[in-house]
Amino acid sequence: MLGTLCRTGGAVFKNSQQSLPRLWVTLSQQRCASRLPMNTVVLFVPQQEAWVVQRMGRFHRILEPGLNFLIPVLDKVRYVQSLKEIVIDIPEQSAVSLDNVTLQIDGVLYLRILDPLKASYGVEDPEYAVTQLAQTTMRSELGKLTLDKVFRERESLNANIVRSINQASDDWGIRCLRYEIKDIQVPPRIKDSMQMQVEAERKKRATVLESEGMRESGINVAEGRKQAQILASEGEKAEQINKAAGEAQAVLAKAEAKSKAIRLLSDALAEQNGNAAASLSVAEQYVAAFSNLAKKSNTLLLPSNAGNISGMVTQAMTIYSKLAKQSPPAESMKTDELPVQSPPAQ
Repeated sequence: MLGTLCRTGGAVFKNSQQSLPRLWVTLSQQRCASRLPMNTVVLFVPQQEAWVVQRMGRFHRILEPGLNFLIPVLDKVRYVQSLKEIVIDIPEQSAVSLDNVTLQIDGVLYLRILDPLKASYGVEDPEYAVTQLAQTTMRSELGKLTLDKVFRERESLNANIVRSINQASDDWGIRCLRYEIKDIQVPPRIKDSMQMQVEAERKKRATVLESEGMRESGINVAEGRKQAQILASEGEKAEQINKAAGEAQAVLAKAEAKSKAIRLLSDALAEQNGNAAASLSVAEQYVAAFSNLAKKSNTLLLPSNAGNISGMVTQAMTIYSKLAKQSPPAESMKTDELPVQSPPAQ
């Protein structure tokens, strides 16, 4: 007999399931478009569903998924609640922002039934109640924000709506998981003004970037000129230092050469017939100087006896003899030992 009841109950439940929609999107569609399961003593509850049973008009218990037994006539399945996540489309509505801009906004609400008992007896139509609550909460939250903040703070707006819905729906056994704003429509004039504002902002950014580029370019050019002047001055300084060092070395070299020449000349004069060699050198230089008198200047200063070369040589040797007498004693002694010969008269 038990087997017969089980087969009969399974067949009735199968027929009743065929009459139910396969996709239960909302609670209202579930209650209006489907029939409640009949009490066939043996019932099989699907997974993720909760069947609320009344006994003689009062709540008795909630059937868990799997095999369940009921008393005929006394027990009746009064509500069938889906424990899956439910998606509710919030219809488009108008709302006024803080800066008095009328917006057309819609959204999607995701919720789940946590307590089938409260969802069955706490509110008449949970879907309608949650939808109305979402709409009123959305209008209230939008009234706290300006138009610019509505677009920038959509995530915080969604979080505030979810928090407000959960505070009111705890007594209904429903938990709002998340709320998403689908579309926000603004009036055409506001849209045009926003577009103009965006274009002006972009032009402003372009102008600022261009001015910053010109400033950076001017700074780079000035910095380059500064570095070029510094390098040029350093190069000129190094050139002057090198030139001065070269001139100093040249002066030293000339002084050393002249010193060596004087030393050699002094040694030569100290030897035998040195005065004759000196007289010959003075005579040669006099002849060379006399031959170049009229080549470099038109003004000439000539001595009265310019043609008397022997007299000029004698005068030069006399000057040399006076200078030699004023030299140190050792050198003067060497000079006195040498006979002084006057050049022959020409």
